[in-house]
Amino acid sequence: MAQGSRRRRPMSEINVVPYIDVMLVLLIIFMVTAPLLTQGVKVELPKAAAEPIDAANDPRTPPLVISIDRLGRLYLNRGTSPEAPLDDTTLKARVREELERAPTLPVLVKGDRAVPYGRVIETMAALKTAGAERIGFLTDPATFDAPRP
Repeated sequence: MAQGSRRRRPMSEINVVPYIDVMLVLLIIFMVTAPLLTQGVKVELPKAAAEPIDAANDPRTPPLVISIDRLGRLYLNRGTSPEAPLDDTTLKARVREELERAPTLPVLVKGDRAVPYGRVIETMAALKTAGAERIGFLTDPATFDAPRP
C-alpha cells in the first residue's frame, strides 16, 4: 500500500529526439534548395592576371553588372528579372536610370570568353552613351600553369 500512495515526481529532463529529427529534416531541405538559389547568367569568364577590385565599395549597393553570354545576349543584374535578356535600347535606358540614382555606381562587364570582341565593344559604347564614366571587366584569376589559348 505504501507504493500506491507514493506520488510520482515530475520529469525534469527534456526529450531532444524530436528536435534532432526536425533539425535533420531542415538540413536536408536546405541542402536540396541551396543549389537552386544561385542567380545570374552562366558565363565562362576569360582568365587574366589582374588586381582585384577595391572591396571598399558600399556593400549595400552592389555594382552594376552587365553580362554577355556566348550568344551575345545582354543581361543586367538589377530589376525584376535579371535572368531575362535585354536588347541594347532597353539596356541603355535601365543603365541610365540606375546611374541617375547613383552616379558613382561601378559598372562592370562580365563577358563570356567565346563572345565576339565586337559585341563587347558595342556594349561598352552603349554603356558610355548611357552615362557610365568608368567601365570595368570581370575575369577569373589566371593560373600560372594554364596554357594560353
